[in-house]
Amino acid sequence: MAEYDFIVVGAGSAGAVLANRLSEDPKNKVLLIEAGGGDKNPIFRLPILAGGAYWYKRSNWGYVTEPQAGLKGRTLKWPRGKVLGGSSTINGMMYMRGNRSVYDDWATKEGLTGWSYSEVLPYFLRGEDAPARAGSPFHNVGGELRVSPAPALNPLYDDFLASGREVGHPEMPDPNVAEPEGLGPFDFNIRDGRRESSSTAFLWPVKTRPNLEIRTEVMVRKLMIEGSRVTGVELDGPAGPRNVTCRREIILSSGVINTPQILMLSGIGPGEVLQKAGIETVRDLKGVGENLHDHIGVYLTYACKDPVSLYSLFRPDRGAMQLANAVFRRKGPMACAPLEAGGFLRTREGLSEPDIHMTFVPGLSLETSQKGQGQHGFIIHVYPTRPESRGRLWIESADPRQAPKIDPNCFGAPSDMETFYGGIRLAHEIATTGPLSARRKEFLSYDPTMLSDESAMADWVRGSAETVFHPVGTARMGTGADAVVDAELKVRGLEGLRIADASVMPCVTGANTSAPSMMIAEKAADMILGRTPLAAMDPDAVAA
Repeated sequence: MAEYDFIVVGAGSAGAVLANRLSEDPKNKVLLIEAGGGDKNPIFRLPILAGGAYWYKRSNWGYVTEPQAGLKGRTLKWPRGKVLGGSSTINGMMYMRGNRSVYDDWATKEGLTGWSYSEVLPYFLRGEDAPARAGSPFHNVGGELRVSPAPALNPLYDDFLASGREVGHPEMPDPNVAEPEGLGPFDFNIRDGRRESSSTAFLWPVKTRPNLEIRTEVMVRKLMIEGSRVTGVELDGPAGPRNVTCRREIILSSGVINTPQILMLSGIGPGEVLQKAGIETVRDLKGVGENLHDHIGVYLTYACKDPVSLYSLFRPDRGAMQLANAVFRRKGPMACAPLEAGGFLRTREGLSEPDIHMTFVPGLSLETSQKGQGQHGFIIHVYPTRPESRGRLWIESADPRQAPKIDPNCFGAPSDMETFYGGIRLAHEIATTGPLSARRKEFLSYDPTMLSDESAMADWVRGSAETVFHPVGTARMGTGADAVVDAELKVRGLEGLRIADASVMPCVTGANTSAPSMMIAEKAADMILGRTPLAAMDPDAVAA
């Protein structure tokens, strides 16, 4: 039976960072366990292929939600990365931290000491390498993770931003200041025309460390528990079942679905759920699997009069030329993510912060079943930043290979639909103003007359809204009885077990979740190793 100082379960956005930081000291023997395989496939590397990476079966858990009453009984596909780098290997590569208010709410409303924005900002900066933003106090140069502003090569991006200015929205030169607002180019985890995942940034450079062992294609059956202490992990891999033990701590970084699943398989979770699944309750934690929420969004699509969209790449000669440009010169539209502009907007006056995230795409979906595909066009994507609907997930079997049941309870809170009304109207206003309006040939995904009828708008949203791939919260951090972990990420009532991934977020950060997950791992590493926390940074003083 092998023994380690630290065992990290899950090599995703958070787990890869943790494995790197914990193994920096050669005295620490670290095991990193990943259920998926390696990440060298070209589909993971070329940014234009991000849409395909989402659905590539070999690297995707392929989860599906329960039918959603709020979405006309539809189920939603929830891709989650099953590969080194986790979902950072298959996502859209957007680097976003969200609004400072979210983290300040964690600290004040949830009572989580150490998690205010001023306290977490140094942990965002620690691993960041953003040479294009050198000199900004909100960025760092020299970390492992490359952060690059979008080049926004397509002329439709300029039209979108110009139309936004004409409507009256402010410019947003940096989406990662403390309180981002307005429209502008986004930041991406792209290094020299290639995807930068948590694996390429934090694992590839250190994989030869003699004290770091990385095991792929290994499934965790459950945690080994003696009394109130977690002592090891039961594994099932190509070589068959095997147990590994841990001298110091085990850290679950398996994500918003797999982390609570592993807890429940180990007898940690709601007693009634465990009993129905035939699992003995070790620790009755009602909050495991609860508080599930996600961003869901809608796509407003338009046909374009002019042959300037990404549809040009479907002409064989142009596509081949740009593919060669991306592969050999690491430049051009195929070396970029096709969602490079957008921002954060308020749907009405009086709000304390933006409540809508908007993204512009200079092309149409590859989904041929959708109306109007196979031509030049563009998309404006909209979603509420702070959804109030809450769902849950649970297991029905002690078999780790049986997927949990997932119910995000979309539109369980009526306020979420109210925010959609405002966001759709904002997007429509931009699409029908200035240079973007001059490009527009036809409305594809919606009838503009619905904007005057909220019942029609709600019906359209319920029939078309999809996940934005940002689920969080199923092992929430907090101080109340429903919290799964405390402010130090320790699982309540157990020793030797912490959680560090998006499942601990009490509420979603208001934007993409990969960068915040890496921040959580950076902070967790200091806690686990007993290091003095990084000094807090007053964002107002920094901005001044």
